[in-house]
Amino acid sequence: MPTPTKGPRLGGGPAHERLMLANLAAALFEHKRITTTVTKAKRLKPYAERLVTFAKRGDLASRRRVLGLISNKGVVHELFTDIAQAVENRDGGYTRITKIGNRKGDNAPMAVIELVLEPVSAKQAVVAEATAAAKRDADKAAPAAEEAPVAEEAAEAPAAEEAAATEEAPAAEEAAATEEAPAAEEAPAEEKDAK
Repeated sequence: MPTPTKGPRLGGGPAHERLMLANLAAALFEHKRITTTVTKAKRLKPYAERLVTFAKRGDLASRRRVLGLISNKGVVHELFTDIAQAVENRDGGYTRITKIGNRKGDNAPMAVIELVLEPVSAKQAVVAEATAAAKRDADKAAPAAEEAPVAEEAAEAPAAEEAAATEEAPAAEEAAATEEAPAAEEAPAEEKDAK
């Protein structure tokens, strides 16, 4: 169970608070939304989400653990069958709190806490699907890409070296010839000036 907040408990004693949270959670799972005070809704949210997480596991130990907290077997059955299937693609955030103003009699701040049973938005589902497909394609292409370039590089390497050598040899000879010619022309001119 989440650690309790500091200060006075909801009902008076710890046992009373545990029973209140269990009854609120049972009512939430039965009716899918309840109206209560903001303080009780904030205390119920982590409690109810933890129970939904147990229901998503779906094993016998989780069912017995939830039955230890909520004694109504019909509500627990609905939680494990209907609600768990409705939120199986969600990673969290199974409940939503909406503030609705103050109560008329004692001016207490009120809120509606409800289960979020809508499917995950289509955009998030498409993005997850596209990411998974891209990863699969990358995994398939990686082994084939590693083998093919090695064979191609082995065949292309000698041909590339020969082509580079044949292109560099004439260019080097031309460069050497152009460098020697101006040097040869300058040397006689300097000798003439010296005489």
